[in-house]
Amino acid sequence: MRFTKLKISADATSRLRSLRQRTGLTPNLLCRMAIMLSLEEGAVGPGTITDEAGQEFNAYTLTGDYHSMIAAMLRLVEEGDAGTKLSEEEQVSRLRAHVHRGVATLAVRAKAPVDVARLALAA
Repeated sequence: MRFTKLKISADATSRLRSLRQRTGLTPNLLCRMAIMLSLEEGAVGPGTITDEAGQEFNAYTLTGDYHSMIAAMLRLVEEGDAGTKLSEEEQVSRLRAHVHRGVATLAVRAKAPVDVARLALAA
């Protein structure tokens, strides 16, 4: 999965801003947690369209040294055992969808820094 920048929706950006205030974590760390939470829930499937009117992340800022691992986990969850290969564009689209679903989950579950610690320990 190759991308240089990933734009998220205005809604996800707003939720990240709120999460940052509540937890003290930066948006890129929150997005990494969001991706993992969403991947744990399963595939988002095709056709998930979100606006791109929000924050923009550089690829390295978003995934860091874990880019290969995140890409492999995304392919595992989204492609499954069916043997279908997702295009690079579709992988990026589904990564964006996982960010959005995960941010929505975090917005409900993480009201304070201790909640983030509980989520990390539960994994």
